Amino acid sequence: MRKVAIFLSVILISIGLFTGCSKSDSGEKVYVYNWGEYIDPEVLDLFEKETGIKVVYEEFETNEDMYPKVKTGAVQYDVLCPSDYMIQKMIDEGLLTEIDFSNVPNIKYIDPSYLNSAQSFDPGNRYSVPYCWGTVGILYNKTMVDEPIDSWAAIFDEKYSGEILMMDSVRDAFGIALTYLGYSLNSTNEAELEEAKALLQKQYPLVQAYVVDQVRDKMIGGEAAIGVIYSGEAIYTQRENPDLEYVVPKEGSNVWIDGWVIPKNCRNKKNAEAFINFMCKPEIALKNFEYITYSTPNKAAREMIEDEDIKNSPIAFPEQSVLDRCETFKYLGEEIESLYIEKWNEVKAE
Repeated sequence: MRKVAIFLSVILISIGLFTGCSKSDSGEKVYVYNWGEYIDPEVLDLFEKETGIKVVYEEFETNEDMYPKVKTGAVQYDVLCPSDYMIQKMIDEGLLTEIDFSNVPNIKYIDPSYLNSAQSFDPGNRYSVPYCWGTVGILYNKTMVDEPIDSWAAIFDEKYSGEILMMDSVRDAFGIALTYLGYSLNSTNEAELEEAKALLQKQYPLVQAYVVDQVRDKMIGGEAAIGVIYSGEAIYTQRENPDLEYVVPKEGSNVWIDGWVIPKNCRNKKNAEAFINFMCKPEIALKNFEYITYSTPNKAAREMIEDEDIKNSPIAFPEQSVLDRCETFKYLGEEIESLYIEKWNEVKAE
């Protein structure tokens, strides 16, 4: 998920020029739509050299940015990388096609912990192949806070007014508020959502900025004391600024999985499957992990990590006790989804 799009290091095709796949493209191109800076650019070159298939690559910043472009069919892609709840939504709406796993034999390298019964958004993994996973937590500057942080309470604390970077994402923001209040981050109870909204409204004047990608550079530069961040970004920030510490709050949080899927209106399905299969090669998965620092579900790739500190990192690969207090987002249906958006808009209108 997450996912930095400040500088684009791969080929971007603007919406005006991106005309999508056509029958004449078959066997020559694969159109990929992925999060910003969510792949090692060299991997794309390696894929093209090995297969002879040209990669046409475009990036998005959030699931909600990606979804309408695929839903309307205005732009046709061959491979997408949505998050768990969005994959579930797209399956329910008939927007995805089943993957022919005879063309993706390298799925054998994916840890079974991330397949089939281990997740509920795509039972049997008929439509998706796990790519990266991680948690959402708090990144804080040890020189700018009074004491070690272990609770979501810190981002609602008035003493940090003007020093808080909040996630500019409806599900993440409400997930945090709901979890802090002791509810499920997948709540469909309107009274609980109203309580979460009230908490977020109370927090609003304390927030320096609502961000997604920008949290990384702001925290590295010491522009804020506390930020909500994805775990993979936290690993990178700590390399750049040793004063930064990451924690999954004691109340719990979100653990997410992003996966490769193929839209139903794809024209180059075999090329898409070839791309997904290539991403599952252990040496390629390792290369991507080292570049983007998001946790890999590729068991063989993890075993190949040479840096023992990273291999055993509690951020990249947290203990089960941490994961046990986390939840995965689920698609809650159009009516509840609209309710979340309505209440988020009320928060941001403050």
